[in-house]
Amino acid sequence: MGEAIRIWVDDRESRSSGIAGKLQKMETLSVVVKRLRTGDYLIEGKVVLERKRVRDFLESLKEGRLFAQASRLAAQPMRAFLILEGPAQEWRSAGVTREGIQGAMTMLSVAFGIPVLRSQSEEESLKLLLMTARQLQAQARPPVRKPVRRMRGKRAWQIQILAGIPKVGPIRAQRMLDQFGTIEAIVTATPEDLAEVDGIGPRTAQHIHWAVHESQEAYRA
Repeated sequence: MGEAIRIWVDDRESRSSGIAGKLQKMETLSVVVKRLRTGDYLIEGKVVLERKRVRDFLESLKEGRLFAQASRLAAQPMRAFLILEGPAQEWRSAGVTREGIQGAMTMLSVAFGIPVLRSQSEEESLKLLLMTARQLQAQARPPVRKPVRRMRGKRAWQIQILAGIPKVGPIRAQRMLDQFGTIEAIVTATPEDLAEVDGIGPRTAQHIHWAVHESQEAYRA
């Protein structure tokens, strides 16, 4: 029998789901429950998985917390994934526009470099976690580190995030940071404010605003 796959589970996640208990019963795994700095699961010290229920994801999007959370997840040195768990009816009953959801997904995967995995249930989330763990063990390679980790300084990392938004690129990203100072200020800026940045016209400003911001009207039931 090969060496057991090591999985660390955040203690808060352990209390809120039954996944940790099921993992601990598997002989091929070495499971430790502890407080993690980021994410809900750490696999082989290489990959961080964050598990979010659909309703929690949509609430954090409505309240403006989603991208701040994504920023912290992307900033840690290991590869990160997000598991979105919930049946299709949870998406349909949330009162969030399809465009709003797609915009958030695009921002997470393109701008923050966090792949999003979809799961219908806790059981399917467990299967995705185990699939990831077994693939890592089979590969037996050093941790995969994203190029953004090699960039120097916080500002360079911020430019990398903003440049991933379609129609932005590194030059416009740098100009936006020069004018607004932080990513948070850019996310909350109006299209009119964004259009004041050199090289960003009204249409591009509208596109950026759509990609990173959702108005309250989008969440009415």
